[in-house]
Amino acid sequence: MDFRLSEEQEMLKQTVRNFAEKEILPVRQEWDEKEEFNYELTQKMFDLGFFGIVIPEEYGGMGMDYLSYILVVEELARVDGCQAATVAAGNSLGSAPVYYYGNEKQRKEFLPELVSGKLFGFGLTEPNAGSDAGGTQTTAVQKGEKWILNGSKIFITNASTKITLGSIIQAVTGEREDGKKEYTCFLVRQDRPGYKAVPMHKKMTWRSSNTSEIYLDDVEVTGEDMLGKRGEGFHQMLESLDNGRLAIAAMGVGGAQGAFEAALNYSQERKQFGRPISRFQINAFKLADMATEIEAARTLLYKACWLKDNGKPFGKEAAMSKLYASEVMKRAAHEAVQIFGGYGLMEEYPVAKFYRDQRLLEIGEGTSEIQRLVIARKLGV
Repeated sequence: MDFRLSEEQEMLKQTVRNFAEKEILPVRQEWDEKEEFNYELTQKMFDLGFFGIVIPEEYGGMGMDYLSYILVVEELARVDGCQAATVAAGNSLGSAPVYYYGNEKQRKEFLPELVSGKLFGFGLTEPNAGSDAGGTQTTAVQKGEKWILNGSKIFITNASTKITLGSIIQAVTGEREDGKKEYTCFLVRQDRPGYKAVPMHKKMTWRSSNTSEIYLDDVEVTGEDMLGKRGEGFHQMLESLDNGRLAIAAMGVGGAQGAFEAALNYSQERKQFGRPISRFQINAFKLADMATEIEAARTLLYKACWLKDNGKPFGKEAAMSKLYASEVMKRAAHEAVQIFGGYGLMEEYPVAKFYRDQRLLEIGEGTSEIQRLVIARKLGV
């Protein structure tokens, strides 16, 4: 087995790391405290191609593999989970579903904008449909050549910025032969009458990432706005979540790496009882455990990406890597705060933000409990 990254991947990784340290690191605390989406920073990431890593060049993307995309998210999360979240959602949940399930007309209409300066939301979660994605209550009723959408979505990333085109909306479009709900997805532009997206504030985590509620009041779309075919919505959403779990895992690996590096550096500078606290065995063991778990999480994630890039089933490994990486970051952030001591509780030090940002990883893209359920089912349990 060859665990080395390609020369192109190494260059991409270093490019993202340099960008994150130069452009994001100096402002991450300021924008986190403001709870504002940074448009200038986002456009710089668009200009570097971060939003079109896996999209083919014919649509304006970079045409690289999925592991390359994951490397981008990981390196951004090493510095700031908020910017990593914007990029991850922009790719996995914005442009990717259009590319994988859209027709050629939709690809040509949306993808060039989604890789160069516009965002798209992923409207799945609802107030009464979180882990139970099948509990969707938003409806789309056909009237002649039009479909009328009514309902609401919540906790949707990138859905209410000034550069948001709209969102993919999953809606109930009828009933299947087996009596279960039929789900269909629509590409709904934000300027449609009756469509309203509202940003959510006072979040514990990802404060400078855009999180939104969406309200649909008799929003009219046509059959041309349908993503794929009628009744394919639930399948599309599940596959998109498999892809998205790899990005969440990358945020876990990157965030854990950032917390670890902060703790390592601090422990070598901070002195107690006349010597650096890294010299005390209890702290040295904490750092050793953190480094080991991060490397294990990274290896599991990269294997899952290898499976996807080689056209092999990867759903189980995606759930495993998302579950493990998010919990590795939890432990890394916890120990990092412990090593910082009282200073770790102060927002002016980086580990406080890593500690807060981690919490979402065990909830978003399916909770840790749901990941265990997915894995168990893949095992035949």
